[in-house]
Amino acid sequence: MLEKLTAASQKLGPGLRQVLVNLAWLFTDQILQMGLGLVVGLWVARYLGPVQFGLLNYAIAFVSVFSSVATMGLGSIIIRDIARNPECKNETLGTAFGLQFTGGCITLLLTVAVISLSKPDDSLTRWLVGIIAAGTIFQAFEAINFWFESQVQSKYTVLAKNSVCFLVAGVRIGLVLIKAPLLAFAWMRLAEVAIVGIAYVYFYRLTGNKIQDWQFSWARGKQLLRESWPIILSGLAVYLYSKTDQLMLGAMNKNAELGYYAAAVKISEISDFFPMIISSSIFPKLANLRERNYAEYLNKFQIYCDTMMILWLGVAIPISLLSPWIVHVLYGENYAKSAAVLSIYVWAQFGSNFGVARNTYFTIEGQLRYSLYLTVIGSIFNIALNFWLIPKYGAFGATAATLITYFYVIILVNFLIKELRPFGKLIWRSLNLYKAASRLIGLLK
Repeated sequence: MLEKLTAASQKLGPGLRQVLVNLAWLFTDQILQMGLGLVVGLWVARYLGPVQFGLLNYAIAFVSVFSSVATMGLGSIIIRDIARNPECKNETLGTAFGLQFTGGCITLLLTVAVISLSKPDDSLTRWLVGIIAAGTIFQAFEAINFWFESQVQSKYTVLAKNSVCFLVAGVRIGLVLIKAPLLAFAWMRLAEVAIVGIAYVYFYRLTGNKIQDWQFSWARGKQLLRESWPIILSGLAVYLYSKTDQLMLGAMNKNAELGYYAAAVKISEISDFFPMIISSSIFPKLANLRERNYAEYLNKFQIYCDTMMILWLGVAIPISLLSPWIVHVLYGENYAKSAAVLSIYVWAQFGSNFGVARNTYFTIEGQLRYSLYLTVIGSIFNIALNFWLIPKYGAFGATAATLITYFYVIILVNFLIKELRPFGKLIWRSLNLYKAASRLIGLLK
């Protein structure tokens, strides 16, 4: 058996082998983190109960709306630039770190100011938001992750994250056992981000690199921001319309309803790491292929979309059918109302799969302005739907608003705008599941 696998691997090109190895590391990372996080997260959710669990998720959702400011929209741009021009890595990474550190500080100030104005009498919520928002400052160390991704060497960030993951999981279990207050779990989120940053630095130095060599360049910073500002704004809009449901449920003091809804969302998002790790592994290859062979680039992008289609259906169908059993086993009877929400909400994952794929397409094709336009439109559309549906239908209204918005912004609009029709055709061709599966199988021959 081992000999057959070895022989099969030799038939693959070196570029594809590198991508598959990188995917294996990222997949292992997510499986370990997901498995451990799921077990510990469920334990925490059961301990806190729907009301406190809903409040914690409200604080997380509130901070996430501003997280695009912290990341400065630099991820895919930095990876692309280093993959194309590795000799400028120190200037690029140093500038990215400086911009993201500044973005984290701005995010902390923004979130604290806004939550203080919106909930002046709720000190617990203000503390939760402030503590969680402080973690965005340490996200500046993601610049190291960009370097490893650009070199298709994600095993180092996998080792860093998983080392921290096991440590943090143990501490969270300890917090449950000693019956710690809600704020303790917010402090733990802050500590986790900080420790991951330290681990990144360790592995970066271990591979022969030095942070001391990084250089911040104002000129390079201006170049990056000129290209990334649409991503920052579109990211703000994306988080706004993806978190509006939870923000509105929390703002209306429907914390128990938010707890049920958040439980369903967390189960649905278990597979979200698949499109992200696939994108991060193939993005550098697609970016280089676009410059060398456009026809082959389109063929590879078609296979990318086929993968997203098969992945969506492979996750949505079983979870939707088994939702009552899944919720009962994972969360217990206190969260029984989450089952009906889960059976519907899980179908919205096409938004994640094809949304990531389209953002990859926008970045490579230099069409990031469309990402901004569409997410702003989607944000407005989703907010309007939530205002209309949540007061009447609660968590079910939020679910319906998400499905309708994703279908319009991620799928339908590609057939309405001329410049986006090439990507729309890729999705359309992926709907033929027989041919999509055939293309995927052919890739391995």
